[in-house]
Amino acid sequence: MSYYHRVARECKRAGVARGDPLVEKVARSVMRLCAVSVDLDEIPHYYGIHGLPAPTGPGANAVYELGLTRLEDWSRAEGLPLTLFAIGADLASQANAARLRTLVARGHEVANHTLDHLYELTRRSRAELTRQVEGGIRAIEAAVGVRPTGFRAPGYTVTDALCDVLEELGVAYDSSVFPCPPYYFAKAAALAAIRLRGRAPSSILDTPAVLRAPTRPYRIGRPYWKPGRGLVELPVQVTRRLRLPFIGTSITLAGPSRARFLTRGVVGEPLVNLELHGIDVLDADDGFAELRGHQPDARVPHARKLDALSATVNVLKAAGYAFVRLDEAARAFA
Repeated sequence: MSYYHRVARECKRAGVARGDPLVEKVARSVMRLCAVSVDLDEIPHYYGIHGLPAPTGPGANAVYELGLTRLEDWSRAEGLPLTLFAIGADLASQANAARLRTLVARGHEVANHTLDHLYELTRRSRAELTRQVEGGIRAIEAAVGVRPTGFRAPGYTVTDALCDVLEELGVAYDSSVFPCPPYYFAKAAALAAIRLRGRAPSSILDTPAVLRAPTRPYRIGRPYWKPGRGLVELPVQVTRRLRLPFIGTSITLAGPSRARFLTRGVVGEPLVNLELHGIDVLDADDGFAELRGHQPDARVPHARKLDALSATVNVLKAAGYAFVRLDEAARAFA
């Protein structure tokens, strides 16, 4: 039996209908899939990370007003779909909701990034966990007309209790686990430095146990960083061996040439889960100049950032990767 027919058979067993384009994508790529997702965290969240007062100018909504257009133009030019993790509260804006509806109509996925993007969500009560997840689901469904099936936690931080809530609410997959030692220790150092300057960062540090989690898709066990029979987990991407962060921040700071080198460190993985943020296609000139002194990627021109992202995508295309949404990837690895 050919590989294609084996994949088709397994997709059928998983409930994928005959003729579904996902069967063709999976079979032809020999399980080399890449999903590009974007967390639509608005600019005030970055001010909060650095303990700065929230901005009030036009740049406060730059992710939706500028970033989404750039992301759509880029994805169309590269011929790939996006999975957009939206914060429910941002969709109270009719303009924001309309932008996402347009993207859904063009084939992109909108997934759940909670109702309010509380960085300390995992320290809240079980009732608040449910309110944040369910509120995000309802806000997105009301805005775009499609119930989201995926979830990503603020700051990549999950717990067993949060995973239980996701399963209870019928979430199909999670993509929050980030088993990346360099990122973890860099984040710990950055938060400590902010506190030493007398500011209170909104972000928190995850348990170091997350560094023991699988780096490839798995079903969540108990605790969540062990494989089991629960929710499908699509970990945020790291490179092989050194487990360097393979995310928008590291790629855009690297620039096109070094981004190609970094990308070669993930070629061969069955799923490359490339996670971006809306700010990865913006720069400080887009209305948040105060971040120049606090966030290095804010100083990189957005055109150079897009060049680095395109360089990454081109390496993956040359290596035979098929580009899918995260909901499609979750079905393929379920």
